[in-house]
Amino acid sequence: MKELYKTPWESSMGEVPMHLDYFQGMMVEFVEEVADKYPNVIALNFMHTKITYRELVEEIHRTAKSFQAIGLKEGDHVVIAMPNCPQGIYAFYAVNLIGGVAHMIHPLSAEKEILFYIQDSKCKLVLTINAFYKKFIPAITEGNVEHFLLANLKDVLNPLMKVGFQITTGRKIPKLPKDGSNITWKNFIKLGNDRELIRAHKDKDETAVVLYSGGTTGTPKGIALSNLNFNALAAQIVATNPMYRVSDTMLAAMPLFHGFGLGVCVHSILCGGGTCILVPRFTADSYSKLVVKYRCNFIAGVPTLYEALTRTKVMNKADLSCLKGVFSGGDSLSVELKKKFDTFLKDHKATIQIREGYGTTECVTASCLTPLTKAKEGSIGIPFPDTYYKIVKPGTDDELPYGEEGEIILAGPTVMKEYTNHPEETADTLHKDKFGTVWLHTGDLGYMDDEGFIYFRGRIKRLIITSGYNVYPAQIENIIEKHDAVQMSCVIGVPDPYRMHKVKAYIVLKKGKVPSELLKQSILNHCKKYIAKYAMPREIEFRDDLPKTLVGKVAYRQLEEEVLNNMKE
Repeated sequence: MKELYKTPWESSMGEVPMHLDYFQGMMVEFVEEVADKYPNVIALNFMHTKITYRELVEEIHRTAKSFQAIGLKEGDHVVIAMPNCPQGIYAFYAVNLIGGVAHMIHPLSAEKEILFYIQDSKCKLVLTINAFYKKFIPAITEGNVEHFLLANLKDVLNPLMKVGFQITTGRKIPKLPKDGSNITWKNFIKLGNDRELIRAHKDKDETAVVLYSGGTTGTPKGIALSNLNFNALAAQIVATNPMYRVSDTMLAAMPLFHGFGLGVCVHSILCGGGTCILVPRFTADSYSKLVVKYRCNFIAGVPTLYEALTRTKVMNKADLSCLKGVFSGGDSLSVELKKKFDTFLKDHKATIQIREGYGTTECVTASCLTPLTKAKEGSIGIPFPDTYYKIVKPGTDDELPYGEEGEIILAGPTVMKEYTNHPEETADTLHKDKFGTVWLHTGDLGYMDDEGFIYFRGRIKRLIITSGYNVYPAQIENIIEKHDAVQMSCVIGVPDPYRMHKVKAYIVLKKGKVPSELLKQSILNHCKKYIAKYAMPREIEFRDDLPKTLVGKVAYRQLEEEVLNNMKE
């Protein structure tokens, strides 16, 4: 492909190769190969319980045999709704081992969402934890699911932690009914004890995982991803971090239902022989304590995570010299927050800076990352090995010159197979060119400079049109957040009889700052320096906090709906 497309970023790759050799088997086979090399290295650390690679593979095999014991076979679909815990990971790879398809969903999904996922997946089994039993039952019943499997986090803890868990969290979990409507993990895992494992041999390009697009874009769509998609990502993550070594630790707080959490924080780390420190429930304080306790080598998260870390008392005297990589993705990292967190890292003895990346679930997760050798202010970096980026005129495949803004499209080994059950949307999103290369149209706006660095400018669908002018909320938010009183912001379009839409800004102030008309005017005066008159916020509303999506992004759709509902009243 190199000879067919422009690759101006090649000179900025440093020691990262342009092309890689990818594991050609199944995801689980990749992990098994690593386990053969490093059987005694710690693969998972869950609440101080350490699981070696040998033990990880043994548990995956036990889980696979138990799946087969209850009748699951190659081609069957399984919904996994688990926090970051060992059973969720065992099940994920076990489904792969028997040739099934794992549909990863958020365990805190609403009842109607759960029913949607069950019906969309046509699954035979749903796995979640016992704490969510009651919420899942209506969807399980209506969706006619054959098997409802319930895990208990207590079962994978060491004796001391098990006692502590039962005293705190465990006693709040209601007891399960003994009516045979479910099976506990403890009983389930015994079913395969005397069974011989029947391994599936699936092609690397067959669908192995379905992730769901975020609700901010409307009705969730299943994104079909292959073994190669995940295995290629793993190779790319290791290659773009040449400082990575076997036994390096990743604090895995990003959830399993998200490409960032599953693809980067778990699968890529396991395929590199590293240790995943699993965080089942995130709070800034608990996350900070784990970073300090385990002296983690890598952390990854959305921008709101890094904002939160700068304000936790635990981090005040933390020594972060252990860090080899800090990655931001999932949402746009403002220039101001990057500068702030880079200073925070330096003040805490870290020798690195935060590296921003970019990607979409349609290519598992990241496909672009700031290189080690060079960073440019406001840039999301350069493409991964074997990944190609273009900027095209929106709605077309026509490539634009360097520096000109358009839609970001990309091609490479991590691009999805399809949207499940949505052939028209698949055709709109995946375009094959004259050379047979499939390009993913991201729906995001940006531009590429003449050195191949990509600059994200906003989402095409997240667009405010006011008085005939296009306004991109992310750009306005970046400017507002440069004001020294502003913690974070969210900009939306509010219906307006004159302009069609007017710009409204929701603002969370920094600690100690008090909302006032004077401060509001100060922010507007600041904006006037950077924003054209037509794009200026016409309204500012101060909030104590902003709503978040399940993966921690600001839920701007929720604010838009709130405005519309208020107008109806």
